[in-house]
Amino acid sequence: MRTLSPRTVTLLSATFLAFLLTACGSQPPAPEQNPSGVESRNPSVIETTPISPATTTPGEAIDPLSMKALRDPNSPLSKRSIYFDFDSYVVKDEHQSLLVAHSKFLAAHANMKMLIQGNADERGSREYNLALGQKRSDAIKKALSLLGISESQMESVSLGEEKPTCTEATEECWAQNRRGDILYSGEF
Repeated sequence: MRTLSPRTVTLLSATFLAFLLTACGSQPPAPEQNPSGVESRNPSVIETTPISPATTTPGEAIDPLSMKALRDPNSPLSKRSIYFDFDSYVVKDEHQSLLVAHSKFLAAHANMKMLIQGNADERGSREYNLALGQKRSDAIKKALSLLGISESQMESVSLGEEKPTCTEATEECWAQNRRGDILYSGEF
């Protein structure tokens, strides 16, 4: 039996590593879940309405009445969650009026920032749920930007399955966890 020199072993190792990197990089990633239950939909066209220019300047204080509207249960601004279908990140038409209300508030308060937190239910791997949560928060951010909100006023993040509002293993509970939550400056 012949032994290989250290230089030959190094060259073979480097060649094998290069082959693995090339082979792995050219293959599509393997799905983590059975895609047969995944619904593929294109978002519907969002009708935009002109929004008046901002009436505040950066650094200007927000009037207490505006802040009160964010907490008033009778105000649409107190509704801060957008819910999604299973395995979906398409913003449903039923949430359009809520998005319009929040876009008008942000347009009127240029110094306000919004944080959009994407969430998923416990089903699926941690990585899958983090990615789905990010797609959900990005979908809300995109819908608001189509309504005229500056990208600089919004940030989208994913919490995955880490912040459930309900912990029972039922469809009703899982539906409550498939959401995007809206937070304003001072709340995050």
